[in-house]
Amino acid sequence: MADSRGLNRLTGHVISDWDDVSQSIKDILTTPVGTRVLRRDYGSRVPDLLDHPANPDTILDFTFAVAEALAWEPRVKFLSLDFSAGADGHITFVVEVIYLRTGLTNYVYVVV
Repeated sequence: MADSRGLNRLTGHVISDWDDVSQSIKDILTTPVGTRVLRRDYGSRVPDLLDHPANPDTILDFTFAVAEALAWEPRVKFLSLDFSAGADGHITFVVEVIYLRTGLTNYVYVVV
């Protein structure tokens, strides 16, 4: 598998490999489906679920939404999802994936 390269969305500097994949995952999960012109099916349903009650059904919906959205990122295999709500109202997702280039388990922290 070839090295992946991209630009850091905040600094504009070149990033590669896991840094590029991690940034891609965060972008996918925080982009609502239907908001990208010419790629209407890109993104996830996660933003739509943010105001739902924290019950077992919603947790299942979140997990499925993340797993479904990660189909956009072929460089990883989804393993699990954990999340917590902060006192400030933000939700932190911890997405556990296998980075297929190295075969190692990695974690992506997404704050919404």
